[in-house]
Amino acid sequence: MKKLINSVDAVEEQMILGLVKSAPEKLAKLDCGNVVIRAQKKSGKVALVSGGGSGHEPAHGGFVGRGMLDCAVAGAVFTSPTPDKIFEGIKAVATDAGVLCIVKNYTGDVLNFEMAIDMAADEDITVDSVVVNDDVAVQDSLYTTGRRGVAGTILVHKIAGAKAEEGASLAEVKAVAEKVIANVRTMGMAITPCTVPAAGKPGFELADDEMEIGIGIHGEPGTHRDKLAAADDIAKTLLDKILADIDYSGSEVVVMVNGMGATPLMELYIVNNFVQDYLAAKGIKVYDTMVGNFMTSIEMAGFSLTLLRLDDELKKLYDAPADTPALKR
Repeated sequence: MKKLINSVDAVEEQMILGLVKSAPEKLAKLDCGNVVIRAQKKSGKVALVSGGGSGHEPAHGGFVGRGMLDCAVAGAVFTSPTPDKIFEGIKAVATDAGVLCIVKNYTGDVLNFEMAIDMAADEDITVDSVVVNDDVAVQDSLYTTGRRGVAGTILVHKIAGAKAEEGASLAEVKAVAEKVIANVRTMGMAITPCTVPAAGKPGFELADDEMEIGIGIHGEPGTHRDKLAAADDIAKTLLDKILADIDYSGSEVVVMVNGMGATPLMELYIVNNFVQDYLAAKGIKVYDTMVGNFMTSIEMAGFSLTLLRLDDELKKLYDAPADTPALKR
């Protein structure tokens, strides 16, 4: 295993410290664990809390800031944060307007956030939650009941965060988050696996001429393995699965071409070249495009495609200002 780390035991903490030190005017770290919060606490508006295992950077700590998250809680690599850490994060950012937790649909995340929300309720903190399940690859998996929550989660952060900044109620912020969840879909693939530092070896093996279709974000294998194909053919496979799940015809969409951690921008732009032409040919108008690393899987090489169907409300909130280390609007 070759990694630029100091020790396996220090990976998560040193990563979070480095993130916070990269933007000290925006971010702070709680003393209780790997919990990132806004340096300036919001008041009188709904606070947003999210998180999950480390290894998905810039998610989730990179999206803490004005217009997006108030708090991100990081667990060990590919491991849900524990309920007590989530609870500390909720307490640190809670306002009189309440807290909304945005949870990816993985069993550990869902259970641990539920327990933290119960702990917060015992302290008379008003908390609600939504569960993101945008992955069209599988209905159930090793990690989930139902569909997995993957890169579309970032668009939930963006749009719900904008709604909260407007001063909307907790019910209104939850409703718009659920609208995003209902209209966002993702599918991914990989050409190389990733290595969890504590494991010291790749999560699965791929021959030089193989690819894995339908991967998640924890290094887990996908739905099937196939011979490596041209970028256009791979993108078509992913898009066809997404387009079969929601009727996007005549709609305006946000496109996210998300790198899995080790994919060069050159290759992501090649993918995007096809995506734009393919959607145009189907009468789907692209309102905006995001290309880069947003929800990664350490150093996995591959990409995911996300489409979000917009209406006037979602478009306005998507365009609203945001100022975070990983996303500015």
